Amino acid sequence: MDELTRRTLLFDFYGPLLTGKQQEIFDLYYQQDLSLGEIAENHGISRPAVLDMLRRAEESLNKYEKKLSLVERYVEYRHLLEELRTKIAGNGMDKQDSAILLNLLNKLEEHW
Repeated sequence: MDELTRRTLLFDFYGPLLTGKQQEIFDLYYQQDLSLGEIAENHGISRPAVLDMLRRAEESLNKYEKKLSLVERYVEYRHLLEELRTKIAGNGMDKQDSAILLNLLNKLEEHW
């Protein structure tokens, strides 16, 4: 998984645990693609202050992941679901059984 995807998942899972300001700066930089200078100007702070806030937010997100492993488990879960879906599609079982299993997989995906 690329680093941007990893950061986005970390933010999706643990973002609410960051301060409001960290959430806002992280979102502007990584999800809305604003530059450090643009964020600094819009918030009346220095570029190094923005960079420091991003660094601290990322440290917090990584700390939460290290303790809870929610993103790691989510990624493993998605891989297992995809592997099951591939096996069901390619194993030659009758259409009714395949449809039942695929429906169950879809329900599992909805609950995550």
